[in-house]
Amino acid sequence: MAMGRECLTRGLLLRLGVLLTAVCVCVHVFLETSWRGAPAPLGRPTQSSRKWGQQSRTKPEAGEQERSIKRRISYVRTLKKDSHARKRDEDTEEPSPPLRPHRKTPRWQIDLKPWAGESHSLEEEAKRFLNYITTPQVSCASLAGEEAAQEATPEAWAACLDTKYSLTHRIQSKHCRVYSFGLGVDDRSLERTLARAGCEVHCFDPSLKQPHLQQAEMWLHRLSVDWRDPNPAVVAKRQYANTKKLATILNDFGHRQVDVLKADMESAEWKILENLVLEGVLDSVGQLLLELHLHWAGFEVAGDDPSVVRYWFSLLKELEQANFRLFHVNSDPAKPHLFLHKNVLNASSAYTLSWVNTEWKP
Repeated sequence: MAMGRECLTRGLLLRLGVLLTAVCVCVHVFLETSWRGAPAPLGRPTQSSRKWGQQSRTKPEAGEQERSIKRRISYVRTLKKDSHARKRDEDTEEPSPPLRPHRKTPRWQIDLKPWAGESHSLEEEAKRFLNYITTPQVSCASLAGEEAAQEATPEAWAACLDTKYSLTHRIQSKHCRVYSFGLGVDDRSLERTLARAGCEVHCFDPSLKQPHLQQAEMWLHRLSVDWRDPNPAVVAKRQYANTKKLATILNDFGHRQVDVLKADMESAEWKILENLVLEGVLDSVGQLLLELHLHWAGFEVAGDDPSVVRYWFSLLKELEQANFRLFHVNSDPAKPHLFLHKNVLNASSAYTLSWVNTEWKP
């Protein structure tokens, strides 16, 4: 009886051992299979993963990478070549001057020139100013409007047609543009002459009844130039503005340059000229024809008489610094001889002056 029980126990233990062995074998097989299928850790690819990556990578991607490497190598070689060339040029050539910007940075005020004398007197300032505006700085052999100048008419305007300046070439190439600003009825003989020569002529007069009108060879506009743009609230009420700054007019008309700018603004010329200087608009003008009124200080020009004349002189010197040179002067003998409400050096109350921009590149 005892012996039978012992045999039974041994049989159970044998079966249990076989079962455990089978379980261990299954677990081992499962773990081995899972480990082989797992992804390789970063930076340490297995042989199977390398083989899989080589098979899955397409040829265009490999070619792209190769071209990228070639581009990087070529870029490095180009940099080296350029650096050597620049170093060689720096050793053999003089440094080039900095490029001048097309449009100058706007300024807040003009630079006043020193006083004409220690006493700061009106006579000293007037003598320097009158000598400056009556002495041409460059000569011009061919003048447009010369007939009117010879007849000494009240509006003797003249533009320079010498070939050393660009106006003649612009007329021949049919790219000439003229702006003429005036108040009321004005002498437009020069404008008609330039229009017949082939210039695109725009006459601005705020007294016109129509906003825009084409008359013969010229365009007429109900508009005038000012040293400030109008108040937006006023413009909204009237639906148009009679006066604008020259920079705004150029922008509205889509024009970048003006070959001839003529202006008779009845004592507003000083503040308008100041605006052109401060905003750098003179860079867009080839020739400037301007009538100066000297019988009083002008609109919004303040100060005692010597300070006013000093301001006038400083403004005209700004033209010279902007490469403008005086080539024509005319005074109307019919105008009264008044200089700031006085008879100073027998000066006329109005002078018509013409400047040419000697460095103007249209």
